[in-house]
Amino acid sequence: MNFVYVDKILAMEPGKNICALKRVREDEEIFQVHYPGYPVIPGSFLIEMMAQTAGRCLDAERRERGLAMLARVKGANFRSYVGPGQEAIIRAEISANRENFATAISNIEVDKDRVCNGELFFTFISYEKLAPGFRDEVLESYFIERNK
Repeated sequence: MNFVYVDKILAMEPGKNICALKRVREDEEIFQVHYPGYPVIPGSFLIEMMAQTAGRCLDAERRERGLAMLARVKGANFRSYVGPGQEAIIRAEISANRENFATAISNIEVDKDRVCNGELFFTFISYEKLAPGFRDEVLESYFIERNK
């Protein structure tokens, strides 16, 4: 199962804010088991979308502290569902950005309607602990497009 829940970064100010896109495909594996007959993205996956987006905003600073990792969900609210064929716009504002931790306020919109929001807390994992050759293709694609 692929756990990359951000397709493209649309806009970003590293370490401050980000806007990203997730196109929810009809053939997402999760739809095989999550409410057959009424497929929706689980709330925990929506949190993961927000965390991956905010984490990339922090990682884009390329600071020596390491890779941003979700450590706590300080709060989350769900107002609606996200299903097959929809496009989710994910936004995050970094509200605190320290050497050992960061926090973000994030939300997801579908068709300009907010479907969820959350407050997320991040810590950082040393780059030495990552798999050799680790790359974030979504973040790399953003920087390549931006530098054209």
